[in-house]
Amino acid sequence: MELKHLPGIKSPQDLKQLKLEELVELAAELRFVICDQVSKSGGHLAPNLGVVELSIALHYVFDFEQDRLLFDVGHQCYPHKLLTGRQDKLDRLRMRDGMAGFPEPMESMFDLFSVGHAGTAISTAVGMARGDELNGESFSDTNPDGRRVVSLIGDASIVNGLAMEGLNNAGTLKRQFLVVLNDNGMSIAKPQGAVAQYFDRVRLSDTYSGFRKAAKELAKHLPGGGIAADLYHRMGEASKAMIAEDTWFEKFGLVTVGPIDGHDLPTLIEFLNEAKRFERPMVLHVKTIKGKGYDFAEGNATQFHSPPAFDVSGDQQESTEKITSSCRVELKRSGRSFTAAFADALTEVMEADEQAVACTAAMPDGTGLTGIMERWPQRTWDTGICESHAMDMMAGLAKTGFKPFFAVYSTFLQRAFDQAFQEVALQGHAVRICLDRAGCVGGDGAVHQGFCDISLLSVLPQAALLAPIDESSLKASLAFMRDYTEGLSAVRYPRDNVSELIDERFGTAPPFKLGTARALIECDQADVAILAYGTTGINAVEAADELAQDYQVEVYDARFAKPVDIELLRRLIARQIPIITVEDHGLAGGFGAQVIDACNQAGLDTSRITRLGMPERWIRQGSRSEQLAEIGIDTAGITRTIRAVCTTKMANAASSTPEVHQANA
Repeated sequence: MELKHLPGIKSPQDLKQLKLEELVELAAELRFVICDQVSKSGGHLAPNLGVVELSIALHYVFDFEQDRLLFDVGHQCYPHKLLTGRQDKLDRLRMRDGMAGFPEPMESMFDLFSVGHAGTAISTAVGMARGDELNGESFSDTNPDGRRVVSLIGDASIVNGLAMEGLNNAGTLKRQFLVVLNDNGMSIAKPQGAVAQYFDRVRLSDTYSGFRKAAKELAKHLPGGGIAADLYHRMGEASKAMIAEDTWFEKFGLVTVGPIDGHDLPTLIEFLNEAKRFERPMVLHVKTIKGKGYDFAEGNATQFHSPPAFDVSGDQQESTEKITSSCRVELKRSGRSFTAAFADALTEVMEADEQAVACTAAMPDGTGLTGIMERWPQRTWDTGICESHAMDMMAGLAKTGFKPFFAVYSTFLQRAFDQAFQEVALQGHAVRICLDRAGCVGGDGAVHQGFCDISLLSVLPQAALLAPIDESSLKASLAFMRDYTEGLSAVRYPRDNVSELIDERFGTAPPFKLGTARALIECDQADVAILAYGTTGINAVEAADELAQDYQVEVYDARFAKPVDIELLRRLIARQIPIITVEDHGLAGGFGAQVIDACNQAGLDTSRITRLGMPERWIRQGSRSEQLAEIGIDTAGITRTIRAVCTTKMANAASSTPEVHQANA
């Protein structure tokens, strides 16, 4: 596609110079460059294709150098970034020094928060609205040059509990405050719950004509001095015609307008121009199509929500409306993922035990539960974007005698920690948490790093925390969790492919035994021992192999972060062997910290223990291999640490030799 307009957009001020028909052409160009780049690098495709016109209209009407634009979730920000001076970063999307996949204040003043979790935009927007009021900077009739506030929420984030809390508080504002609801009928997967069903009914009703007639009738019955009448007469003609009576949002004190067509630029611009002058909280309900413009993305918005790189072959016909095709789209796969391995392992558990049940929070595809949910629809649930509810629901199922498995990304577990504490651990319930995307996550960057699940869960009495090294040990870990009834249990595994190295060299993983590590490499006269948690054990074995000519390195697959193998630690410390702990997790409160703590409680010397893991700083986007190298837990990093530890050991031994000889003399 020839790019006529996009290269000239260096800031939203350039956008405002275009004519309406040129904006339509710009929308097609934005879709083309986004799809082209995601096909090369992977990234969030369908959600960004769906908000192209909405992003253009928002920047055309508002001035976000001064006004506030708050994103919810953040994975729908690519068009916004391309309109705000970051086109030169697109070819390195989600890579080091390239465009982050989520809003990132370090990139641009137009991004106010680094955000990748759902439900936050309304609450942060309320805070900024109140702050602007206190500073005397908010828009009003008496301050027409003041700041306006807009929060863009979509992909079913509106059902998140935090979004509800934000709406409840937003309704108390007495100033301009716009919530743009990007309603595409989707979450990451098909949205769940009563609120989603409500929006389905709104979309399927005779929306446009019905609302217009209702609004005109409403005007006849408004009391002259009432608040409703005042609000109504403050609205523009277009908004009056589309005001919605008795809506869900109205109960929170927000006037609701729409739904309107989110791909109709003239309509969007008209309504946004009216909304920017409205001095009360308003919801503008915008109906969009996730994956808009590419038939393969529209037809399978879940698969193309955040696909890996893909190839498109076949004929395509381009227009400003849509790229239709008889093409074939093939996703590029690099191997068997831990997510796929988990799906098979959980399938075996579900087959073997009718009391096993499972749920996810809007991530059936991302966590591997899609096929399981199709096979056992009565024993599986997608709760929507509400991890706290999911955890408590699992607690209720445990209370009634079932064996619940909650599949959730490590980064989203944080949202359900209170429930893991109060309703699960405190009650002694055996809820089983399966943590996908644990550790470094690659292109999603800091907002999605799974860096603190051990830190959070290790404080809970009777919790059992596990990590597999490969697929056979993942199956063994789920088998252990199925039968563990003393309390909460959790298994963590990375966004990575499973390796066959350990199985091929050391055999299929034996069953897990509580608090017991697995020896992989043992030596008669070891120079150093590595306790590796999870897949870092593979790098540890490779490092030991590389140094085999110089040092004897013992390697243990730790298996448990709680309880750690204290008997193994006693033996190693008694042999005065330096110990290196390795983990794909934050050092603060992580596996290494659990080892130190257990040794301290047992009165063991910890002076020879070295810890490797994520430092206390944010790990930005890039490939997962780059991130592991950055924090020194790849094979090369572990090798360097082994050399340093062994060199220090030899130096200490040499310096102590004269003293020993003198004592003997």
